[in-house]
Amino acid sequence: MTNFVIQLNILPSFGFLFDIDGVLVRGKTPIPAAKTAFQKLVNSQGQFFVPVVFVTNAGNCLRQKKADQLSHILGVPISQDQVMMSHSPLRMFKRYHEKCVLVSGQGPLLDIAQDLGFCQPITIETLREKYPLLDVVDHDRRPKTLYPSAVELPKIEAVVLFGEPVRWETNLQLIIDVLLTSGYPGNPYHHENYPHIPVLACNMDLMWVAEAQSPRFGHGTFMVCLENIYKKITGKDLKYEALMGKPSELTYQYAEYLIRAQAAERQWKQPIQTLYAVGDNLMTDVYGANLYNRYLEEKNSRKGSKTRIQAKVASGRRPATLAQDDEIDNSWESELASSAATHCRSVLVCTGVYNPHTEVPSDTRESISDTVFHGHRDFRFDPGLVEPDHIVPDVDAAVDLIFQLENFAPS
Repeated sequence: MTNFVIQLNILPSFGFLFDIDGVLVRGKTPIPAAKTAFQKLVNSQGQFFVPVVFVTNAGNCLRQKKADQLSHILGVPISQDQVMMSHSPLRMFKRYHEKCVLVSGQGPLLDIAQDLGFCQPITIETLREKYPLLDVVDHDRRPKTLYPSAVELPKIEAVVLFGEPVRWETNLQLIIDVLLTSGYPGNPYHHENYPHIPVLACNMDLMWVAEAQSPRFGHGTFMVCLENIYKKITGKDLKYEALMGKPSELTYQYAEYLIRAQAAERQWKQPIQTLYAVGDNLMTDVYGANLYNRYLEEKNSRKGSKTRIQAKVASGRRPATLAQDDEIDNSWESELASSAATHCRSVLVCTGVYNPHTEVPSDTRESISDTVFHGHRDFRFDPGLVEPDHIVPDVDAAVDLIFQLENFAPS
């Protein structure tokens, strides 16, 4: 009888990309499997055995706050360098950092914008105070006085959508005002100003899961409203200079950069060749991981030629609306282009948006093909991109599976 000896690996050649909502928590409630899973990922000093990045489409706080929250939930130390918010890639868009930009969302928006490098961010509330006649949907919030604020605002040269705002009607109205006046919202509309000033959007999730039994509206729903209002008024499509957050390739490129940085800091010499993206949403986590895997395979198949960053929207209806290569600072472009990964595998858990009881009939391929596409307008629906490589009950099972696939034995 022949005895086969399986060689176990003690140095990682793979990394984890963990979604947060629906994988580690539901709203503010931790998912029990999360703490168990992360005890397997660290040694007795709290150091990770493998590089780990938390890739969330949330964007309403600073990385350090999210790291602190995760440390508390998981019982292991998490640094801000392991956290990737949907807006994190905006650090690379340096050509906008000196410009006056309007920011939409909630949370400490000015702190977030300034942390990313923006020098002149303006909030919707500041704009509303400057132009009190513009926000009149809510009768109780209509101005008692018609005198504008004495604060002088420069021309707004770009709009940055960080996440879903609280008062949608106010944000929709004022963003449309800015787009249709080329950055001077107190002026009359000029429909001939097209294309409009740049719009950079983070987090395209149509829905997300919290404590409620059904998914809740996400920033993607707000974007659908904005796009349709703009189209209805002008007859033209709202164009995005950049789309960030899952499932965009740019997000996964930046996440891989963070994985490589961790491996370098730990002096792990072995290249990180496989990324495992663990998430709960077919339309963001699985689609994004599979899209990035396709990009990696195409890139590696043409290794002999110069590889350019392909951080563009995957549109099936018209040419891409952006050339992000031209928007990203050159130093970042070369950093992202030095990717070593060859694969990005999608692992779907059943603790969040995805419901195995309603979404997987016996013929999986046919059921996915019939699925209503919840992805963003500028991404085409490709049934192959929403088929996960693996489906597991929870994040603990995901870690066990991946260790098994990689023959990995933490030392």
